[in-house]
Order: sequence, then structure tokens, then C-alpha cells
Amino acid sequence: QVRLVESGGGLVQAGGSLRLSCAASISIFSINYMGWYRQAPGKQRELVARITSGGFTKYADSVKGRFTISRDNVKNTVSLQMNSLKPEDTAVYYCALVRGRLPDEPDYWGQGTQVTVSS
Repeated sequence: QVRLVESGGGLVQAGGSLRLSCAASISIFSINYMGWYRQAPGKQRELVARITSGGFTKYADSVKGRFTISRDNVKNTVSLQMNSLKPEDTAVYYCALVRGRLPDEPDYWGQGTQVTVSS
């Protein structure tokens, strides 16, 4: 069973920064995709950022230029650096792991970490 454990969420003022981390219980060296999703109250879960095994990245338009995803295949972690945070970034953030070829169908999810941005 694969476990993903997120950390780093919290309360921050608008314009501030947070760094989320996700630790995997397996080696992620050959994992095709690692990603971060978020779900705000009353909204559907959405992709925030994704990174391939080769280091290629994809971001939601709403976070481009503010968020940076990275992965450490030695420590088996994936991180999300969030800068210039806005109140609309408030959500539960989930780490996701995709073993297959379909990047939009994660096989495993973390338990989520709350990010709250105050205005």
C-alpha cells in the first residue's frame, strides 16, 4: 500500500508564502507523475501542478508564476512552493501519485493539508 503524507499547510496572510511537502512511502524515481490538487469548499477538486519523472511541469493558469512544484527522487518527496498567496488559494491541498500513463487519473492520494489565506 502506498502512503502519501502531506505537511506544511497553515494560515497565512495574503501575499505570503507557504511550502507544502509530500512524503511517499515508496521510491518515486520511476513514478510517471506526481501532483498537487486542491479542493475549496463547495467546489470540485482541481489540479494545481504536476511534474513528470523527467521533470516536466504543468500548472493551473491561476497559479502560474506564483507556485513551483519540484520533486526529490532520493528523498521520495514532492514539494509545492506557494508565493504571493491569495484568499482564493484557500483550500485543502492533496498530493497525488500516478503510476499509469493517464496523468489525470491518480492512483493514490494523501490525506490533505489545509491552506487558509486571509485577506
